[in-house]
Amino acid sequence: MHNIIELDESNFEPEALKASGPVLVDFYAPWCGPCKMLAPFLEQLAVDFAGKIRFGKLNVDDAPELAGRYHVTGVPSLVLFRDGKAIDQVVGLASPRSLKAWLEKAANGILLA
Repeated sequence: MHNIIELDESNFEPEALKASGPVLVDFYAPWCGPCKMLAPFLEQLAVDFAGKIRFGKLNVDDAPELAGRYHVTGVPSLVLFRDGKAIDQVVGLASPRSLKAWLEKAANGILLA
């Protein structure tokens, strides 16, 4: 998981909100089956989009306040941040193809807050 930063309450702001460029945060839970299925796809996407999009993971069980702040009611939830704001979100297990297309738009600045 070296391409994906493990986020928590102590590093969420500097790593996700104050980062330059888009940041994708995977709000997940370790007991979540779809989250486990999504993890290898996110690892590959983190490699594919290295230098264009930062990737982070946040365990909702360890940081329920952050999950609530961003209206995460189900996992997995992928929230895309730019300039400290949540600009888009995907809830549930999306296909690798749709995730890649979504991230290509984000990397090219098509998804704006």
